[in-house]
Amino acid sequence: MKPVKQVLSFAAAIAFAAIALPAAAQTVLNVNTALTTDDPMYAGLERMKANVEKRSAGKLQIRIFPGSQLGKDEDVLEQARAGANVAVLVDGGRLAPFVKEFGIMGAPYLVDNFDQVLRLQQSALFKGWVEKLRGAANLQVLSFDWFQGHRHMLTNSPVKVPADLKGVRVRTPGAPVWLETVRAMGATPTGMPWSEVYSALQTKVIDGAEAQHPAVYGARLYEVVKIITKTEHIYLITGIVTSRVWFDKLPADQQAILSEESFAAGKWASEATIASLADYEKKLREKGATIVEIDKAPFKAATAGVYQTLGYSELRKEVDKALGK
Repeated sequence: MKPVKQVLSFAAAIAFAAIALPAAAQTVLNVNTALTTDDPMYAGLERMKANVEKRSAGKLQIRIFPGSQLGKDEDVLEQARAGANVAVLVDGGRLAPFVKEFGIMGAPYLVDNFDQVLRLQQSALFKGWVEKLRGAANLQVLSFDWFQGHRHMLTNSPVKVPADLKGVRVRTPGAPVWLETVRAMGATPTGMPWSEVYSALQTKVIDGAEAQHPAVYGARLYEVVKIITKTEHIYLITGIVTSRVWFDKLPADQQAILSEESFAAGKWASEATIASLADYEKKLREKGATIVEIDKAPFKAATAGVYQTLGYSELRKEVDKALGK
């Protein structure tokens, strides 16, 4: 097991020291998310917290930290790998450095709907990745059915085809699958934490970003970008990942409660997200954003090669088989 990286921010290091105290280590799980408290995912985390604490009669408690209060996703994953009682709502791209297969979860146009997300998570293929992650990185997946919405392109100039993104610096998470997808769409990808996007757009360090409606609204990005082009290039599937070491020390009944309620809350939050997307569009328009429907075919064609570039061609076939495509 590798030690916690020295690149942890000072704030994250202090948080790690505080939450890893032995007295709390087996009774409290600290869950980190980059999202704000008005996001449907946060409501899902609150639901998970309430149900876990109720079913465990208070023996297992959850604390939620929105706005990346415990640090960047990558930092929290390192804390988990070191055995801390932390978890993070995270995408597959950030798990790919440990188990490459997880990266495909963030690949362009992978799934068509939420039913396929559930089918993939429950497949033998996905369960194999989960076991590999336990062995390779000391990380435990509690669930991976948290759908945060379709990712769209956010710019201040019109986008109809990939060529319109030439030379446009677009923020995306730093994982290879995200970077290659944005590059294939025609833009210049720029990896940076979500918490820095607003200021980077405001100061023109970047020209655009790509994100889902709830996150755009929660971060008030409508103040610094004017056009949301509905490329729907990534069906944002995320999951709750914690420490294998910490999880394995829990009694079997608490392990079951945590896993079951994580999955149930993810499904509930995902359905809430799906139901809220039209309302988010309405609110974004009211804030001055222009939302544009386009023909997605050119973007699907442009990003098709991402799978080959990243070595996912054969895995894509396995995923399609698991989905019954």
